[in-house]
Amino acid sequence: MVDLSLNWNITEKFIEKFIEEETKSNGFKHVILGISGGIDSAVVAKLAVKALGKENVFGLILPYKLSSKESLEDGLLVQRELGIYLETIEITEMADAYISKINTDEKVRIGNLLARIRMSIIFDKAREFDAVVLGTSNKSEIMLGYTTWYGDMACGMYPIGDLYKTQVFKLAEHIGVPKKIIDKKPSADLWPGQTDEDELGCPYSIIDQVLYLFLEERMTEEEIVSYGFEKDKVAKLLKRHFNTQFKRTFPPVCKISQRTLGHDFLYPHDLFK
Repeated sequence: MVDLSLNWNITEKFIEKFIEEETKSNGFKHVILGISGGIDSAVVAKLAVKALGKENVFGLILPYKLSSKESLEDGLLVQRELGIYLETIEITEMADAYISKINTDEKVRIGNLLARIRMSIIFDKAREFDAVVLGTSNKSEIMLGYTTWYGDMACGMYPIGDLYKTQVFKLAEHIGVPKKIIDKKPSADLWPGQTDEDELGCPYSIIDQVLYLFLEERMTEEEIVSYGFEKDKVAKLLKRHFNTQFKRTFPPVCKISQRTLGHDFLYPHDLFK
């Protein structure tokens, strides 16, 4: 097994500085994020408070009728621990108004809709609070495309986007996220009983090892399998990575002019700020 441990003191300070610099360099003082009750948003919220102060961090809880009571309770626990401003906005009525018209019970389609409704509200509230939207996705989710395109992927920055999920767990322990949140199974809570690892087909302890060997060590599928991982699981994870590459790139622009967005117009997002 590959050792994915990091110097957690340095990692914590590095992410705090990242949040501070990215917020201020874009002309903002505040950040806003969805508080799901899960470990990722709890870690990002805590690091944002350390970076900017609790008065500059706003949280939103956006439950649907199928959201678990535990998620709501854990979201409120995060708010109490950090002392940040928090609003709870029920999305059931607005979501069901549309779902009733499309007459579907397809879980993934409805789950994507809920993720996009939530992010629409977060961006609207960002305008109200003059804040940057913090993404809470981690590297494992992003690299497997286990996120909703223009839903929970939409944000102004990814503070933990370069940490594998197992590293997020370790960082959460280091910065003191409540043990109740660390110990529960990761879930997007889009429908009752959903867990990340059931959907992805194996635990994060395996997923992160495979992704690390492929992404950081640039190993082939055969080389990864030689480390003792099951061939079919490695193949499924890598296939999922390749099939979701479109989520991790700027949408292709048909090049007509001399300088085209995404081709040869590649200035950084905070140019001249």
